[in-house]
Formats: sequence, C-alpha cells, structure tokens
Amino acid sequence: MSGLAFGRRVAALPCARLAGAGLLLLLLGFGLVGPWLIEADPARQDLMASLAPPGARFLLGADHLGRSMLARLAHAVRLSFLLSGLTVAAAGLLGTALGLLAAWEGGWLDRGLSLLSDTVLALPGLLLVLLVIAFAPGQILPLAGGIALALWVEFFRVTRAQARSLLARPHVEAARLLGFGRAYILGHLILPELAPILFTLAGFGIGGVILTVATLSFISIGLKPPTAELGGMTSEMLPYLAEAPFQALLPSLFVALAVLACHLLAGGRPR
Repeated sequence: MSGLAFGRRVAALPCARLAGAGLLLLLLGFGLVGPWLIEADPARQDLMASLAPPGARFLLGADHLGRSMLARLAHAVRLSFLLSGLTVAAAGLLGTALGLLAAWEGGWLDRGLSLLSDTVLALPGLLLVLLVIAFAPGQILPLAGGIALALWVEFFRVTRAQARSLLARPHVEAARLLGFGRAYILGHLILPELAPILFTLAGFGIGGVILTVATLSFISIGLKPPTAELGGMTSEMLPYLAEAPFQALLPSLFVALAVLACHLLAGGRPR
C-alpha cells in the first residue's frame, strides 16, 4: 500500500476509533515491553519502603509491602490483555463455528444449538465462572475457560442470525447450485461479511473480560496474590487509600483506560 493510500485510509477513520487504537497501543506497549525494560521484580518486597511516594527509586511509588507499583502495573496490564485475548479468542472461535454450523445445516441441529445457547444465556454468567474456577481456585486457565463458557453465546447468536441472512442471498445460492463446497462458501462469501461484526463483538468482549477479571480478583474469587493483577492490586491497596491515594487509584485507572480503549476501537467502526 502506498503512503498516500495509507494516509487516506487513516484519515477516513473516526476520531474515536483512532483515539482507541492509540490508547490501546500505548497500553499494549506498556504491558508487553514494560516488563522487559523494568528490571524491578514485581514480587520483591522492601518493608522499609512501604507506601513510598513516587520518586527516583519508585517512579510510581510502592505498595504496602514496598513492591514497585510500576513493575506490578506493567505485569498486571500484560496479564489482563493476554487473559482477555485468550478468553475472547476461545469464545469467538467456538461461538462462530457453532453459529455457522447451525445456519448451514438448519433443522434439528439448529434447534438443538439454539436451545443450548438459550440455556446458557438463562444462567447467570457469574455462576458459570464460579462453577469452573471452583475446581482450581486462583488459576488462570480455569478462569479464562469459565468466562469463555459464558461469552460464546453472544458470538453464536450473532453469527447464526447474520449467516442465515447471508446464505439466502442470490449470489450465495448461485454458488451452492454451481457446486461450490461448504468450506469455500463459508470462508469466501460469509466470513468476510461477518468479520466487521465479529471484530466489534471481540472488542467489546475484551473490554468486558478485563473488567470481569478485575472485579473477580477484587472480591477475592479470581486470581490470588501475589499475582500482579489490576483488580487484586486495587483490593490490596484499598485499606491504604488515605495514606497513599495515588498508588491505590492507579490500578483502577488502568482498568478504566483498558476498557475505554477497547470500546472506542470497537464502537468506532464505520457502518
């Protein structure tokens, strides 16, 4: 792509989406590159530096155990994005595949998958997460799996509804009559049309998962200390809000920025 064409494409993007993309890149850079550049161990304690204010030694201050807030925030942001990306990818792949299958096959398979999705949707999402993480409290993979079990329904319902409409279009019907296989039709005619909608769902989903994981850790049923996680850090620092308000509010600020970036990027797609 030439520089002029790239510039025109960037200029055509909504301001909200550009702001979301810029903020997301900054957070991803901080989370992915920060732990390599920051030599401080996020678990290293120095009780003599408990609640130390920002300074030359601790650029963003220290927590109640004298651990570097900058190092812990970098690791926590990386963990939040990796966990949310893994969760949304699993839920998106499962929901999209089942939605395409239901729309293509129809009949009893469509009714069965729709009934399954309605059943999952009728259950509180938090209940599904709690049932899964009860087998391995504080572990990352069970937490991601539990949230994915509650999230795949959104991808399934949207994919199924849109795919049924797309499969009824004349050019798709013509392709089926000409003998093109299911893989070709779904991969070349259906999925490209679904991609913008799935992208939007994924963006909102990542923001929702980040907030969910932070909330679960805040109430002590998610990831456990000493894991550096934004919700857990907020819970640990909350009793020291009066003594160190800056350190206590920093994790919550990063949660808000991460969710805002994802929502701006997903919600700012042109129609």
